[in-house]
Amino acid sequence: MKKNAGLIDRILLFTLIPSFFIALYLIFIWSPVEKMMGATQKIFYFHVGSAWVAFLAFGVVGYYSVRVLIKPRLQYHINAGISAEIGVLFTTITLITGMIWGKSSWNTWWTWEPRLATTLILWFIYVAYLFVRKMDGSMEKIARLSAVFGIVGVINVPIVFMAIRWWNTKLHPIVFGEGKNQSGGGIEPEMLVTLLFSIFTITLLYTFLMRKGIEIEKMRHIVKKAKSKAIEKLAG
Repeated sequence: MKKNAGLIDRILLFTLIPSFFIALYLIFIWSPVEKMMGATQKIFYFHVGSAWVAFLAFGVVGYYSVRVLIKPRLQYHINAGISAEIGVLFTTITLITGMIWGKSSWNTWWTWEPRLATTLILWFIYVAYLFVRKMDGSMEKIARLSAVFGIVGVINVPIVFMAIRWWNTKLHPIVFGEGKNQSGGGIEPEMLVTLLFSIFTITLLYTFLMRKGIEIEKMRHIVKKAKSKAIEKLAG
């Protein structure tokens, strides 16, 4: 089992490294420069990719949170926690890249536009989720409480995604269509290829970080358990 896990990790790593460099080539050299925003538009590929992975990460948190409430298991709790940590990281990147985009496009670092506001709320929910996981108390109680936060957070994900459509904001662009019927909009074919490959690469990164994070967290729990047993023996 461990050999298979190590093989999967190596495959992921050896796929991720060239994918990363290919993505950089596509972004900065191959894809055309947008006429209105110029080179600043290139941050779009990191922004969208990070947002997608943040949504994916929180979807995983929601899935394992539900499983924790149905049948508590340490593995589910660990999986949800690692995914939440990665999700917070990529939500932070999404907010930062969005602010850079906003400064260039709207001439302001921040505005209480629906997509930005709901993304910030999502970030706060999951930061609170991580704090709950660090609380003192029984593991089962903490797992159940944090699971509730995880489910509340994932409910906010579709709200973030649909915010610019529901509230008809004119600031945040809708890339893949406009209006209720999603007609219009769109991007150049080269830009679309670059965007999809960037999303693929960042998703690979999430998968790799998720697997390594779970492995490290399992080791931490094993060490903690062994330490507790050693202290009990010394005390006895």
